[in-house]
Amino acid sequence: METMDYREAYEQEHLKCADLAGRIADLEAKCEELEWKLGRIKNNPLWKLSKPARDGIHWAIRQKDRLSNCGGPRGVLRKLDYKKREREAMRQFGTESFPGPEQAAAERETVFPRMVKISILVPLWNNTREFQIQMLDSVMNQTYQNWELCLADGSDQEHSYIGDICREYAERAEGRIIYRKLEKNGGIAGNTNECLKLATGEYVGLFDQDDILHPSVLYEYVKAINEKGADYLYCDETTFKGDDINHMLTMHFKPDYAPDNLRANNYICHFSVFKRSLLDGDQLFRPEFDGSQDHDMILRLTDNAKKIVHVPRLMYYWRSHAGSVASGIQAKPYAIDAARGAVAQHLRKHGFDHFKIESTRAFETIFRIRYQLLGTPRISIIIANKDHAEDLGRCVDSITEKSTYDNYEIIIVENNSSTAEVRELYSRLLGYPYEPPAGGEARESRSKDGRIAIVTYQGQFNYSAVNNLGADCALGEYLLLLNNDTEVITVNWMEELLMYAQRRDVGAVGAKLYYGDRTIQHAGVVIGLGAHRTAGHSHYKQHRQNLGYMGRLCYAQNVSAVTGACLMVKKSLYHEVGGLDTGFAISLNDVDFCLKLREKGLLNVFTPFAELFHYESASRGLDDSGEKAERYNRESARFREKWKKQLEEGDPYYNPNFSLDRSDFSLKIQKG
Repeated sequence: METMDYREAYEQEHLKCADLAGRIADLEAKCEELEWKLGRIKNNPLWKLSKPARDGIHWAIRQKDRLSNCGGPRGVLRKLDYKKREREAMRQFGTESFPGPEQAAAERETVFPRMVKISILVPLWNNTREFQIQMLDSVMNQTYQNWELCLADGSDQEHSYIGDICREYAERAEGRIIYRKLEKNGGIAGNTNECLKLATGEYVGLFDQDDILHPSVLYEYVKAINEKGADYLYCDETTFKGDDINHMLTMHFKPDYAPDNLRANNYICHFSVFKRSLLDGDQLFRPEFDGSQDHDMILRLTDNAKKIVHVPRLMYYWRSHAGSVASGIQAKPYAIDAARGAVAQHLRKHGFDHFKIESTRAFETIFRIRYQLLGTPRISIIIANKDHAEDLGRCVDSITEKSTYDNYEIIIVENNSSTAEVRELYSRLLGYPYEPPAGGEARESRSKDGRIAIVTYQGQFNYSAVNNLGADCALGEYLLLLNNDTEVITVNWMEELLMYAQRRDVGAVGAKLYYGDRTIQHAGVVIGLGAHRTAGHSHYKQHRQNLGYMGRLCYAQNVSAVTGACLMVKKSLYHEVGGLDTGFAISLNDVDFCLKLREKGLLNVFTPFAELFHYESASRGLDDSGEKAERYNRESARFREKWKKQLEEGDPYYNPNFSLDRSDFSLKIQKG
């Protein structure tokens, strides 16, 4: 490149920076002006006198907002219905799920090829008498018998009864309970590390002193070790209050191993059991992460594991009481910094740098992670279009007017439009009169600045073929498939998608899409969901402000698929998997594409931090009757046949205890 080229490139970047600085300055000036106006209002005597009336009005507004956040009256009814279904389902996960005498006997008598010993570690410190006894009983009642319980007690003299109880149980346990009184309390991390020194098992399990285990949990884990070669295992869990585990507060039904979920949220938590050889040295918990030592440990050990298995049964009962993290992170505020530090160290280990970790509105230890963008690669935004000038104009204008990312091109793949309005729009976007191609001619028209291109696609509409043509014409390193009936909301939407698409382990990345009434249209795709048992959108029709199931609308996470209405992927990957399958002309092509990426061992990511409106079906109508319904039925049948194995196995990111008939994470209700 000549010196002048370098100078021009520098000047262009300088202009971009100056433009961005100008935008920031304008916003700061507006903020200052608004603050000044607000100050004048607050200092006005009439404003001060009207405070009681305002308080009443604000109370009414808050009630209205709460109703609105639920999705209006219908949303309230949906929430009430969800709670009712949850209460009905709850019975099947408490003591009713415990094995009866015959089942318990059968489990005790089972001889596995590998009867591995599991060392359960419980750090003790000033536990109550009742909690201590219930914890010990839940281990003693395990149907799988090859366990040992390692207890390291840092309790003070006032709680000396803890040692008495443990020694009494040790006498009854035929050598399987090992108790050690510590000279001083070392905290959760230090006491657990002392427990580890007592352990002799091939596998190690972590158990809190005030919680309860399901009687069959070790049996199910050893079964998974034998059948699947698991070296790290976890199960579903619930919090409960009081002494009755049937009084559940929150049931957490988890996805299978999902690394992006785990970075943002320690969803694995309890009951973790792992092969001891996964440890780096003899240290299990690191004191510098005390308070979130389990999150740090899980991140490290899952990195080392070869086979992580989630047992999708509720088998861990986490007691909520004053002082426990289950009752609120406020009980241990230092845990927030510890969790952030654990995630930061994990990210550095994986080669990431200059990232940012922030708490979300869901919970202080549920994080938003901002990855560093690697350069400014060109993004090719591909938009299929036939007529619908108003939709397309709104979409393109929202991109050009709102986006903070500059290095992109827009490729409109024109398919048999016939209206004068579309021709006028194309002329406006190109900056010169647009002339449609004659006959079967295929032509690309580009704006003078090269930012917008219009490519013609001849023949009957086929969404897959149309986008494949756009991909062939794309100049960018990344493709962004976008529907013409979308509208940008968040200005840094492309950056939010790109930070994930740049990763070597990621395939497709999708955004959070809303209908015009700000209810959710898309927040990740679940395979097998819906009447056709093909695929459906989770959290469908929930309000924009909804936190989602266990906060899942507040952090980036792994999903089986994302919608093609807004999907970013490396162009090289797009072509590597053959693009969109033209056999899916209208429906399920995006899900099929994402599953092809998943077959290559890549992760698909949904991020709630790239937001757009999606005025769905304004372009082509709903597939709900006549020829459209028949076509959807044919494509659904083809999808079910092509992905039969994956559908039978179930979506790894959607717990099998959830109903496939609803998108709101309602539990299946066992009949009888």
